[in-house]
Amino acid sequence: MAGLADKIKAGALIVDVRTPEEFTDEAYPNAINIPVEEVQMRLKEFGDMEKPVIVYCASGARSAYAARVLKMSGYKDVTNAGGLYDMPGF
Repeated sequence: MAGLADKIKAGALIVDVRTPEEFTDEAYPNAINIPVEEVQMRLKEFGDMEKPVIVYCASGARSAYAARVLKMSGYKDVTNAGGLYDMPGF
């Protein structure tokens, strides 16, 4: 996923949509935690709708849902990275 690594280097927002417990246990460097069930009500925390956003969870299912919510809310560049272990360099 070279494109993913490039987006991270360019300053994409990385969002872990797992539970706070999962996030505390292990997370990608510089990721923020917004659990999938809170994505809709916390959209302001995702910031600029033009800025790339990368979402991940444990397997890719919750992040796929979060990515859909973000795209439907007007975010232009949303990537579902899948699971934590699919993230580059993890």
